[in-house]
Amino acid sequence: MIVKTKLYIPHKRHDSVPRPRLMRKLDEGLEAKLILISASAGYGKTTALSEWARQSGVAVAWVSLDKQDDEWIAFWTYVTSSIQEQAPGFAQTVLPLLANGPSASFASSEPAVTAMLNELNQLPGELAIVLDDFHCIELPEIQRSLSYFVDRLPPQIHLYIASRTDLPIPTARLMAKGEMRQIRIQDLRFHPEEGHAFFRKTAGLSLSREQFAELYHQTEGWISGLQLAALSLKRSDNIAESIRQFSGHQTHISDYLLEEVYLHLPESTRAFMLQTSILTRMNHSLCEAATGQANAQEQLERLEQWNLFITPLDDQRNWYRYHHLMSDFLRRMFIRTNPGQWARTHVQAARWLESHGFEEEAAEHYLEGKQYEDVVRVIENNLQAFLKKKFAALSRWILQLPESVISKRPMVEMFYLLLLIGIRQWDKASEKIERAKLRYDALQGTMDDAEWKNVMGNICYLCATSSYFKKDLTQVSDYFELVDQYAPEGSFLQTIGDNRYNGYDEFEDHLTFINDYHGASVFLLKWITRWGDRRTHPFAGRIQASYSKLLYEWNRLEEAERCIDQVLRPQDAPPNTRSMLQINVSASRIQQALGHPVQAAELLERLKVQIESPDYAVFLRKIEAEQACLAVRQGSLPAAAEWLERCGMTPTDEIPLNEAAEYAALARVLAACGRMDEALSLSERLQQLFWKEDRLRERIKMLILQSVTQYRGGQKNKAIGLLETALRLAWPQRFVRSFVDEGPVMAEILTAYLSARQDDRLRSAASVPPDYAVSLLQALQLSRHQSAVPVRAEARRARKPQIERLTNRQMEIVRLMAEGMSNKQIAQDLDITEGTVKSHANHIYEKLDVRTRVQAIKKARELLLLN
Repeated sequence: MIVKTKLYIPHKRHDSVPRPRLMRKLDEGLEAKLILISASAGYGKTTALSEWARQSGVAVAWVSLDKQDDEWIAFWTYVTSSIQEQAPGFAQTVLPLLANGPSASFASSEPAVTAMLNELNQLPGELAIVLDDFHCIELPEIQRSLSYFVDRLPPQIHLYIASRTDLPIPTARLMAKGEMRQIRIQDLRFHPEEGHAFFRKTAGLSLSREQFAELYHQTEGWISGLQLAALSLKRSDNIAESIRQFSGHQTHISDYLLEEVYLHLPESTRAFMLQTSILTRMNHSLCEAATGQANAQEQLERLEQWNLFITPLDDQRNWYRYHHLMSDFLRRMFIRTNPGQWARTHVQAARWLESHGFEEEAAEHYLEGKQYEDVVRVIENNLQAFLKKKFAALSRWILQLPESVISKRPMVEMFYLLLLIGIRQWDKASEKIERAKLRYDALQGTMDDAEWKNVMGNICYLCATSSYFKKDLTQVSDYFELVDQYAPEGSFLQTIGDNRYNGYDEFEDHLTFINDYHGASVFLLKWITRWGDRRTHPFAGRIQASYSKLLYEWNRLEEAERCIDQVLRPQDAPPNTRSMLQINVSASRIQQALGHPVQAAELLERLKVQIESPDYAVFLRKIEAEQACLAVRQGSLPAAAEWLERCGMTPTDEIPLNEAAEYAALARVLAACGRMDEALSLSERLQQLFWKEDRLRERIKMLILQSVTQYRGGQKNKAIGLLETALRLAWPQRFVRSFVDEGPVMAEILTAYLSARQDDRLRSAASVPPDYAVSLLQALQLSRHQSAVPVRAEARRARKPQIERLTNRQMEIVRLMAEGMSNKQIAQDLDITEGTVKSHANHIYEKLDVRTRVQAIKKARELLLLN
């Protein structure tokens, strides 16, 4: 639900003073794409922007942001709605895409954002989009899409952002190109003459030049400090002494002045302000519900008259908000002085918000008021919607609820138990899952049978997950049997987040976690056979990808290729980004090993434009790390080095476990680029992490990388010792490709190892059969023949050249062409001119390297762009 008042330019203050310098700086923003107004609270960012917006002569689309807008759909809906206020008819192509949430279709960041840019490009005049209080926005998906939005803004559109903090998006390129302006504290603070004029207007006091100079020095031109000082001095019997008392850091000044102001207010006003301070925005009806007072509109207007840091959000003065400093102060005072009333006020506000359709805000207030039954009721009634749009908030709410309340709502409890697994509280989760299973087992016959089976399907899936983290595949299989019995199409929990990155590679690449490859082979084969004809099963694709990786490691490449081909291009399975990543990475590695480097590269490049996920940036980092490793294997060091410069990682970073694969790629590329010391240091830290986490495959790969790096650095004996350790760990699982993928240098090290072993210099090598090393050498020789096809010849054989990516609009036109529509019909369908369709078609033909519509459709099908 849109709150219209957040789209209004804040009301002009009656005590504002002319600020020509600042207005000129804001005017200069019309020469740039992005204008950042950045300063801490109380420097008049909103006031300056609102005054500029009213006098600039440019159409201004305004959005006042708050914490509730830190959701992708909410944020971009408000931005779209604000533009619609200035450009009626805007967003016809945008709104349907916004409803789908964030994604990363084709080459763009999000289809909705791309559609918005396309429509903005068609606006005839200049437009300034103002995002006030952007520091409330912390969601990475929003920041990523905003970065994409800014980079591609049409020249007549200008984005003004007011924030307490610097922007969390890349801006260096914009600054270098002169497309960004910055307005900082030094620009926002009052100059002495402005401060003096403001003070006279606010307080009606005539201070001596020395008195004002001291006050100005103490506040350093801080606008709220001067405003608070004015309110305090109006009540002072000794102005000179009061001014002398203003000392210390600005935060200390604010606390002192706020208390000075607050303590001189009538008791009824203080009570009203305390109780309404919990609201991020307020109207008289909500205030009356929160406070129980019937004269809320009168109170709000009185606060505005008294200049008590309250801002009207619309010209009709229906909605207001407190200045952030005042709100923070009042909340601290309220909870400290009357915690019981604090809780009751939150509950009263929550009931009003829930009855008016603001369920998320209601849940927040119920939680603050410790009304846990109400919180869980709101969650249960809106569970699917919250999972889609408010996942982070939902997780935070549930983790604060007492278990006694959660256990009364089966689906909420299932999600809670899954969250415990997600935050790695595995022992705690396992214990609670077992207890929940016993409890629900006992409820058979007392619950509706369909509901009971649904619950049991989910609880058995949780039991399987718990067993998985104990690396007990037999028990996992037993529980999967029960899940199949109770929920044949997959449980509710299995489908959560298929399009999101969950942060745990244990769930994605199973071989990064399971150390018993022989046991994994039995387990994976069983469930591939079971789910072979159920392509829509949420786990089918990922299981098959893991089995193909196992076959790949055992160097059974043809079998691995047949295995992955079954799920590489499923026609009947729903999009599942997590599975797509694993499937395509495995397929790429297999094609490279089979001597098809072009196909290997194309699989990863195509994946980048096929995935659709709110976590597109995370998936993209993983794909690009895989591309960098592929570039090293293909001898394309410039491409690998280019990734090294832009990946944003350094070898001295702290290594999060969920990003270990990217840092392993970093170590490999550093070594390939000759930065041996950095590669060895990073790979050693990775080795320790993998040993601690019991990740056998990753330990072996790091040992191999260290061995190769030491050998290339002339440390032959160290290289042989590291290789021997890797062989000892790898032999029981019969690893092959982890060694073979290193190429000719591994053949040299293996030969040196066998020679040292023959000379009895490796006494610890008895645990590794010599035939194992010999078989690896033979595999290396065979692999060399397979990969001997030159890349150019391979490209000719494949006849699938790299293509320039089609834009989102071009993809729509190709699809409509494939449906048989004429240019005129396409123009009508997309609400564009026929000439624009023809222009797009020419670009499409050029990018696809074709001459006709028929050829374009055929080429698009070959490249899987129409699947």
